[in-house]
Amino acid sequence: MSTKEKISEELLLAEETVKQNEIVLFNDEVNTFDHVIETLISVCEHSPEQAEQCSLIVHYNGKCTVKTGEYDDLKPKCSKLLQAGLSAEIV
Repeated sequence: MSTKEKISEELLLAEETVKQNEIVLFNDEVNTFDHVIETLISVCEHSPEQAEQCSLIVHYNGKCTVKTGEYDDLKPKCSKLLQAGLSAEIV
């Protein structure tokens, strides 16, 4: 095995060991599209287009993954979504 192949294999293994979690946003009958979009922009750092697309997916499918990453990075973002009155959880 060449050095390049060994390094590539080690990088792939390292990527697999980092557990990726997701913040899933759920549909509700309370929040407006504008509120959801503004919250996703401010909390999850979405572009306006991305936030609008996520809000539509949540509306029509009942839920949508809005952020992916390590648990410790997602926890404060999920808390802010909940404080804003949205329904979300980390999975």
